[in-house]
Amino acid sequence: MIIREDLGMSPGKIAAQCCHASLGAYRRAGKTDLAKWVLSGEKKVVLLCNDLAELKELLKKAKALKLTHYLVQDAGMTELKPGTITCLSIGPASEELINKVSGSLRLL
Repeated sequence: MIIREDLGMSPGKIAAQCCHASLGAYRRAGKTDLAKWVLSGEKKVVLLCNDLAELKELLKKAKALKLTHYLVQDAGMTELKPGTITCLSIGPASEELINKVSGSLRLL
């Protein structure tokens, strides 16, 4: 999961957005990818990107590689305006493929 750092979200808000991203990608994943992910320990990694422009570039790369992904837009009930793009989840997929998109990002 990749979180936008420029939004200054609270830790709880970040956790909620990551949950939305994880569940969204889970629902979109194919059975084979899900089975491999479950058997390998259901790894989840939370990374940071600078801003919306960088997140959109990462989304473009994920799409080009045909990776399962989910882009989170906030409902605007707490800290952010409705429709604010907060987080991108990529996978489940092989670590090698995901790293082609997000391997240079830093951990949260």
